[in-house]
Amino acid sequence: MKTISAKFEASQRKWILVDAENQVLGRLASRIAMRLRGKHLPAFTPHVDLGDFVVVINADKVQLTGNKWDQKLYYRHSGYMGGVKVQSARKLNAGNPEKLLRLAVWGMLPKNRLGRKLIKKLKVYKGAEHPHEAQQPTRIAL
Repeated sequence: MKTISAKFEASQRKWILVDAENQVLGRLASRIAMRLRGKHLPAFTPHVDLGDFVVVINADKVQLTGNKWDQKLYYRHSGYMGGVKVQSARKLNAGNPEKLLRLAVWGMLPKNRLGRKLIKKLKVYKGAEHPHEAQQPTRIAL
């Protein structure tokens, strides 16, 4: 019996709509990452992009448990000495709620060419409106 490896051409990608309102950030991000990779499919192959496109709405209404709004810190560096910028999850959500969810999902994807390709299939919006109605996304509860 041979192992069957899925081909990219044979994949049937779907568009999925996820409402992030009152969802816990980490749990939601792990389920989104699973959908992006295609791990929900029986023909999952680790090196092939078989996943769905995921549209997330209401990203500004995502929840964090405990004191993570103030204790979880996001770091970035300018490249200069002493150029570390630190931002709490509360400040990041107030300024750019899409980035909060995108960073959580990115942390759960592979850090290679495939991961960079997968993150492009994630569309995050802070409100309830999105410009992907033409793709007729299927609303699912994660």
